[in-house]
Amino acid sequence: MIESSRRLKKPGRLSRPPMSEPNNRRPYRVLGTTPLREDGVEKVMGQARFADDVFLPRMLHAAVVRSPHAHAKIRKISTHKATAMPGVFAVLTGSDFPTLEPTILSHSDASTTDDLKDISENCMARDRVLYDGHVVAAVAALSRHVAQQAAEAIDVEYEILAPILDIEEALNEETPALHEDFTPGQFVLQTKKASANASGFEMNIGEDQDAFSTAEVVVEKRYRTRCVHQGYIEPHAVTVQWGSDGIMTVWTCTQGHFAIREQLSIVLQHPLSKIKVIPTEVGGGFGGKDLIYVEPAAALLAKKTGCPVKMVMSRAETLRGTGPSPGAVINVRLASDKKGTLLAADLELLYEAGAYPGGPVGSAGLAATSRYKISNQTIRGVEVLLNKPKMKQYRAPGGVPVNFAVESTIDILASKVGIDPLDFRLKNAMAEGDRMVTGLPCPKIGGRELLEAVRDHSHYRTPLSGPRQGRGMAYALWFGAGKTSSVSMTVHGDGSVLLNVGTPDLSGTRLTLSMQAAEVLGIDVAEVSARVLDTDSIAFSYKTVASRTTHSTGIAVYQAANNALREMARRAAVYWDIEESSVAITRGSFSDLGNPSRCLSFFELAKLLEKLGGPITVYGNASPGSNGCQLAAHLVDVEVEVDTGKINLLRYTAFQDAGNAIHPDYVSGQMQGGAAQGVGWALNEAYFYSEDGKLLNTSLLDYRMPTAVDLPDIETVILETPNPNHPFGVRGVGEVPIMPPAGAIANALYNAAGIRMTELPMSPGTVLEKIKENID
Repeated sequence: MIESSRRLKKPGRLSRPPMSEPNNRRPYRVLGTTPLREDGVEKVMGQARFADDVFLPRMLHAAVVRSPHAHAKIRKISTHKATAMPGVFAVLTGSDFPTLEPTILSHSDASTTDDLKDISENCMARDRVLYDGHVVAAVAALSRHVAQQAAEAIDVEYEILAPILDIEEALNEETPALHEDFTPGQFVLQTKKASANASGFEMNIGEDQDAFSTAEVVVEKRYRTRCVHQGYIEPHAVTVQWGSDGIMTVWTCTQGHFAIREQLSIVLQHPLSKIKVIPTEVGGGFGGKDLIYVEPAAALLAKKTGCPVKMVMSRAETLRGTGPSPGAVINVRLASDKKGTLLAADLELLYEAGAYPGGPVGSAGLAATSRYKISNQTIRGVEVLLNKPKMKQYRAPGGVPVNFAVESTIDILASKVGIDPLDFRLKNAMAEGDRMVTGLPCPKIGGRELLEAVRDHSHYRTPLSGPRQGRGMAYALWFGAGKTSSVSMTVHGDGSVLLNVGTPDLSGTRLTLSMQAAEVLGIDVAEVSARVLDTDSIAFSYKTVASRTTHSTGIAVYQAANNALREMARRAAVYWDIEESSVAITRGSFSDLGNPSRCLSFFELAKLLEKLGGPITVYGNASPGSNGCQLAAHLVDVEVEVDTGKINLLRYTAFQDAGNAIHPDYVSGQMQGGAAQGVGWALNEAYFYSEDGKLLNTSLLDYRMPTAVDLPDIETVILETPNPNHPFGVRGVGEVPIMPPAGAIANALYNAAGIRMTELPMSPGTVLEKIKENID
């Protein structure tokens, strides 16, 4: 759907790794090209192996019983009817799980923690159910059909309790506590218990206590959004085999098989050394597939029966029983002088946590205003416990609601001071060295260059052509994760290279990592084959989240490739009987500095490896602190149907700084995919609950995601400000493009129809109601 894709570079801005020199006026030979992905044909032909494609001898199928109530005590579970049915092998309830005390699990650098007791009880309820769809029992049988019939035969006696569904209700002092006690959550930022149903944090910068009272212009607005699902096409699926030797083998679709292994180990009290997790192809994740849901039940059923057990969620189960992204209530207050300089910001972010703590309010707080230079800021974040599923990450976790709120308020403020919204953003754009809300200096970013690219683009300069049309923009910044990645690399005697990695491939990263390896080795990318290995076969790697894989695993690949070159140079020195320091490496060839006529290409030297000690296997391990800031700005033209409230998108252009675009088509794809998901969040997508807490839209007919009919061609403009913390200048690209659409569309709608929407989604009904209010 690309109308056109432009890459904007400034001469001399691209960093250059060792052993890489300009070729054909490009700094790299492989990077920046667009080779076809090897797994593409397998996926479109149905040959790729996903989790539901795993079939083992004697395999049983499992189904679960889910609560129809949002909040209830479990009085009794009767399983005798189910166990008596032909073809049923085992029944499981919460009493079959190990009893856990609250156990805090820190992930990698401890920026994120989970209480494993909460995770265990989220997988299967014990004495209470805390949301519609909470699992209370499971059955293993000869077929999926028999398992489902047996699950329906299990009788559960409930004592129904009043659900807590609203943020303001949960924060009311008279509202009962959802838990007798809870461990405050931490996702990026640690929260502290603030009330019976909430925990929070506060960040402050600046010392001017009178910034708002003395400011010439102040805008204050309140915004509300609903929770939405990641919308991955492939539901959760797992197959578990528990051998007589205690070895548990797990096949699952996941963003982090090492994380699944660790969670299973603690929840089931089983040694890590006896759990092997094999990642399958992943049919979408977007932050929603790094937590156990049905895996422990499948494992315990496999142990009980002595047979492999497969469990696959339906679409309704996926929507009801996994972690959506939280809804929020956000209060924004911004102040500026008459010339449009931002002076102060005060934000309150009230985010749903769901039934258990640990939602993404912390990351939302960090991203709230960090693209703007504001001397005085206070950001308070609160995560609120409710009778909804435990909230999870979704592409720039927590970023969409707060970006919608702040970018809408920025447009209002710009209008009040009489400055063009783009010029207002340019005037206040954060630059390298400016102090961020964290108190740290801003790293190298290309914010001004990005906004200038918007200003200079034909889309911005082309007049609108009809009535009830409007143009809007929004600007976003996101922080990416670094974390640990491990790889191994083998150079074979025919010159082919095997690259093994520990990070699951969600978006073509096997190719982007192969391209980085080929660039260092000086060979064609077709000579590199990349594979994702299981937890027994490669060293620990953090999850594929936060757009970290091409960056962080790429650094490990860079290390391994250079290690391979050094070992090959050592072998060449042995072959020529010279000192290793006398071997020069130049773009995949090896030469004798003392005798330049002696030269071997990569492939010529590879053919000699059998005589020089055999194939070469080397390793790489990296733990960078970050993958660099991601910056995006989106520009959209809309037309409003005043009789129906429907918003039609006429033109859409996404601008993003990709650092160095390893594979430009992949970058454009991430930008377009994020924009499409952001449009869905803005216009249609939302969970709708009944008054008693039942999810009403449990299919994709009712949970309305955008289709090709709803979207124009999305033009992408790629800028490249190299990330100094990566040898090839790579930045993460997959998070930030979901953030600007809602704010951009809201601003365009205001310019088209004069109505300011403060709630998401901006569905036709809500827009029409606002239009009527405006007329009245």
